[in-house]
Amino acid sequence: MTGAGAVAGTTPPTYVLIHGAAADSWCWHLVAAELRARGHGVVAVDLPCDDDSAGLSDYADAVLAAVGDRAGSADPGGLAVVAHSFGAFTAPVVCDRMPVELLVLLGPQIPLPGEAPGDWWANTGYPQARQEQDVRDGRAEDDMVGLFTNDLPPALVTEVFRRSRHQADKPFGDPVPVAEWPDVPTRVLLHRDDRFLPADFVRRVARERLGIEPDEMPGDHLGMLGHPIELADRLDAYWAERSGAAARRD
Repeated sequence: MTGAGAVAGTTPPTYVLIHGAAADSWCWHLVAAELRARGHGVVAVDLPCDDDSAGLSDYADAVLAAVGDRAGSADPGGLAVVAHSFGAFTAPVVCDRMPVELLVLLGPQIPLPGEAPGDWWANTGYPQARQEQDVRDGRAEDDMVGLFTNDLPPALVTEVFRRSRHQADKPFGDPVPVAEWPDVPTRVLLHRDDRFLPADFVRRVARERLGIEPDEMPGDHLGMLGHPIELADRLDAYWAERSGAAARRD
């Protein structure tokens, strides 16, 4: 059963999908297919995460290159950026460099302007939050399947780990190169069964850093693979809400 088509009364956007660390655009393939079936444009980006010389600015450059001529007035539907996990460090740089009408942070590591990703863990209190989550779950420290893919079927779990890429260290030392959070409508969507970025932790960080109350959907850290139709529904709803608010302002 598929979700609804493009929301009535709105122009379908192009969704720009940014993956997390040590991954590639494959992680979006199910939700990308669902979005395309609804009439949306989709740009699923491959970041240069295995390039030891590439930093956050290079990651943003890769996104802009992938979007190409879709940015700007030539694209009547506008651009919606969806950034997963570590991709949230690239997202504000992208929004600072091209016109974006909606930003959705999915199961994100939410940065502050000027914060280096390597400092994010201690700055947010992540180690304690993860330790508490591991105790609740009874998860062994070396259980990567249980940490990242506890909600996925075995075939997808196998493919996730088969496709894992080398993640270079350089971007973790790069402060996010924006002076302030971009002036773009922003939503945070967390996965309630995420063990890597626990829901309560993401909820607190979203409130403290963005003043945003996150929405929730089922899924582990890779909820776009486990629940692609629900994610597409959520994105459609966010776009419709953003479009309706813009129409009321006009």
